[in-house]
Amino acid sequence: MSAVILQVGQCGNQLGLEWWRLITNKPSRRKKRCPFSSRNGQLSAVCVDTEPKVLRQAQEFVKNNKFRQSNIIEGKGGRGGNWAFGYHGGPAKCETGLLDQTMEAVRQEAERQDYYGGTVLFHSLSGGTGSGLGSMLCEKIRDAFPTSHFLSVSVVPHQSGESPLQHYNTLLSLSSLHGCADGVLLFYNDQALSRRRLSTRSSDTLSDMNSNIVSSLAGLLLPVQSLTTRSGWSLGSEPWELIRSVCPVPSAKLLYTTQNSSSERLHWDSLVGGTLQSLPQLSPVGKHYSSRALLAVARGDEDVSFISSKVLQRLKQGHGCVQWNPFPVDHWTDPLNDLGDSPSSRLLTVCSNHSSVSGLLNRVLQHSTEMLRARVYLHWYQ
Repeated sequence: MSAVILQVGQCGNQLGLEWWRLITNKPSRRKKRCPFSSRNGQLSAVCVDTEPKVLRQAQEFVKNNKFRQSNIIEGKGGRGGNWAFGYHGGPAKCETGLLDQTMEAVRQEAERQDYYGGTVLFHSLSGGTGSGLGSMLCEKIRDAFPTSHFLSVSVVPHQSGESPLQHYNTLLSLSSLHGCADGVLLFYNDQALSRRRLSTRSSDTLSDMNSNIVSSLAGLLLPVQSLTTRSGWSLGSEPWELIRSVCPVPSAKLLYTTQNSSSERLHWDSLVGGTLQSLPQLSPVGKHYSSRALLAVARGDEDVSFISSKVLQRLKQGHGCVQWNPFPVDHWTDPLNDLGDSPSSRLLTVCSNHSSVSGLLNRVLQHSTEMLRARVYLHWYQ
């Protein structure tokens, strides 16, 4: 109805498929249509990768008539974990047509929507396809649909060990996204891993980390009563209202997300405390971080206690909201928590325009600068 989900690269497709499994398998007490589908009920997903391995998992959705076969776009050569190779493409004819096939699939999906609000990109900042081809697609979609929105769901690699080119790729990808995306939801592999360990105290798998990220995404992007019409229909505007709420300054669009849940009807103040514990407070030099704006999404607020409590004031103080923004805190509520395992469960997801992203930028810039001065791996980008 509103958004086209574009999955690019191995990480983007693994994350996207986990997202669709959550959307389609989670029992819902709502009778309305999924906002991420077209008129005939098929999901508005475009899956693209330069290697066919991950895309084979998407065939289960094709067999169940959830995905269109024409929206599964695969290459044969890979991108070697190189942003430049992913951005400019390979010399083979089949590889140069990958970008055109993807843009045609996005265009057709946009035309199938009742109302096309924009595109949500799932990708990684470190891989060649996710970072390079994802950057190129972001720029092309911005040119093709200049009045639509573009929200990026970007997975930040571990601080070390994923790829020798990850710092170059992250820097180049963030530079491209900063120029053409309206908002960038950053999810850190290191933090997803640590949160998973704290919640389960068991061994971790890639699927577990993806589930952690997808849960935060669902808390933000699934329909809420605050944004539905009187008839109960969801317009699927949550991704675009999210941008409006947390990006008051167009040049500041890198977003941080925390989440806390309870299987019982726990007081909202306790859930707020859990989200603030996951929020970085001090920079390496001891300076307090701040937030330009934040959005709190409360699911399971059947007794309407979220607004009547003082949690919004506590969130404002805990995030160190700037004084120049007169309305830094926005909130959405929904009486149901479709993501919970019990009817009494509650879920609080907070997205903030938080200055702790400076830690990521400084780290990536420092590593990239050191590698550039030593002329390390530069021949891979020529």
